[in-house]
Amino acid sequence: MTSLRGNAPARAAFDAAMASGALHHAWLITGPQGVGKGTFAREAAARLLAQSAGDTSGERTRALIAAGSHPDYRELARLAKEERGETRLARSITIAQVRALQPLFATTPSLGPRRVIVIDAIDDLEREGANALLKSLEEPPPGTVFLLVSHAPGRLLPTIRSRCRALRFGLLDESDVREVLRERAPQLRGDELDTLIRAGAGAPGRALRYAGLELAAIDKALAAIARDGDRSNAERARLAKALSTKAAQPRYEAFLDRAPEFIASQAPQRTGDELRMALDAYEEAQGIAGAARRLSLDAGATVFELAGVVARLARM
Repeated sequence: MTSLRGNAPARAAFDAAMASGALHHAWLITGPQGVGKGTFAREAAARLLAQSAGDTSGERTRALIAAGSHPDYRELARLAKEERGETRLARSITIAQVRALQPLFATTPSLGPRRVIVIDAIDDLEREGANALLKSLEEPPPGTVFLLVSHAPGRLLPTIRSRCRALRFGLLDESDVREVLRERAPQLRGDELDTLIRAGAGAPGRALRYAGLELAAIDKALAAIARDGDRSNAERARLAKALSTKAAQPRYEAFLDRAPEFIASQAPQRTGDELRMALDAYEEAQGIAGAARRLSLDAGATVFELAGVVARLARM
């Protein structure tokens, strides 16, 4: 079981509701991506179902959930699909996935008086799926608790938000992020661990996406370019070559995130014209990175161009 870190007030509010015996039927767990909302939802589901079944230790309940065989638990998320020979996540949670819950709702829970539905994230629901879910939230099946994870609750149907009790999660402090990374990725050490903590910016889930991608080396290269300007283009060419192979695709994706973030990290150290230049460079880098993803631009050329934007930060 992964230990939960941070956001003690939100977790305490849910604990109090559980202890009261008057648990609301739908919970909207909101906050930035990567701060542990999904982990909390799954752990809360296990606790609710263990309590319902009289499973004091929770071991049997967690084993059934992990095996995908708990009769009173369902989790909706984007499904994996094959696309151009690669496995990718579908763009949305479909209405078919929501409708597949209906036979479950037509029966009583099997192992106790309660069942739990986790949706991670409800932001990914198709519009038709959201409307179908709303009917269940308005007339909840007996004993059913919905735990709905949302990174952008303002985009949800107001009628869905109004049927839920909100739990707000925020960014974690550095010590909590460090502890999560040590637990989830104990192989991380030194500069790589410190770089991931900075990259996570309070969201350990975000940091973990970069684990194993040698992010410290990317940051070191960006720092050298920003410091010296790379007038010979040698560092930019080296970086473009290293990140343009098919095997380097995950590191290239990380670079598209890190280049704008690196520029943003330099802005607070500047004033006047240098600050304006850094802000302009950040906007340009964001645009290039976004276009690279939307249009599948050549990786080598994109890295070279983004590194060129970073080079403008060099103080002449």
